[in-house]
Amino acid sequence: MRRATLYRYQLPLVPGTVLRDRRVAEREGLLVQLRHGAAEGWGEVAPLPGFSAETLAEAQAAVQAGLRVWQAGGGFSGSGVPSADWGLSIALAELTGTLPEAADFTTVPLCHGDPDALFARLAGQPLAKMKVGLYEAVRDGMLVQLLLEALPDLHLRLDANRSWTPEKARQFARYVDPALRARIAFLEEPCRTPQASRAFAQESGIPTAWDESAREAGFRVQAEPGVTALVVKPMLLGSLAQVQARIREAQAAGLAVVISSSVESSLGLTQLARLAAWLTPGSATGLDTLSLMAAQLVRPWPGSALPLRPVADLQEVWSC
Repeated sequence: MRRATLYRYQLPLVPGTVLRDRRVAEREGLLVQLRHGAAEGWGEVAPLPGFSAETLAEAQAAVQAGLRVWQAGGGFSGSGVPSADWGLSIALAELTGTLPEAADFTTVPLCHGDPDALFARLAGQPLAKMKVGLYEAVRDGMLVQLLLEALPDLHLRLDANRSWTPEKARQFARYVDPALRARIAFLEEPCRTPQASRAFAQESGIPTAWDESAREAGFRVQAEPGVTALVVKPMLLGSLAQVQARIREAQAAGLAVVISSSVESSLGLTQLARLAAWLTPGSATGLDTLSLMAAQLVRPWPGSALPLRPVADLQEVWSC
């Protein structure tokens, strides 16, 4: 017999966490539990504020509709609500054994907090990720220059989330020595339009990576000058089938593919680590966002000292 339960969670975030120009105090979402005989599968449904088009209420409605169909013996056909389609499909993949157990828990550390504290944390690290565009472009350029000068073995992935005008992007580049730019693996979406980002990559020699652009209508995965990578955030993209198709397209075009977090709970992050080991082996993931949270949820991330909230602490909101 098929059974499904839907839980709601709220996890505090560390003070000062910023998502798309807004401070966010907690992460909210849903956990889907599927059971069929002795088998069980979990999925996370958590629209990301400032990035997802749907609200949590809209995602919950789509999930409940999908679960009714599944409980009655049907399959998940897709709702068009990305977070709902991802959570349902990954729960089903876990239930059926489609999602392999093997996981890659190595991830690129996320630079945040006091700049002075970064040096100790990044010493000996070959690769790190840093958000730019939250402050002045000149400040960002100076900090990147400082890190690359002080840590000669470090390479950086940067993410601007389309924050800059072309002039702001140029201001950033002016403060990064051209000799050090080769140690910037890529800069995700530096400008507000893909055209401006392409132009900046050509002008500065700093390669770009697609993230938001890849989720827009009409986007085509293709090899082009100055573009080296595609960042895949499953929570924002859609079902497991859609994620697999996008990864295959990018790999066929010769682009590096990076599985990245949408600030999921530890449960969602462990599934992304399994997804990465399966579909993008050898590519360092961007899953270090657990450091933004005050607790883990249901499943622990290996090595994390954060307290773990069990299923019993969750609010059950629906079942069938």
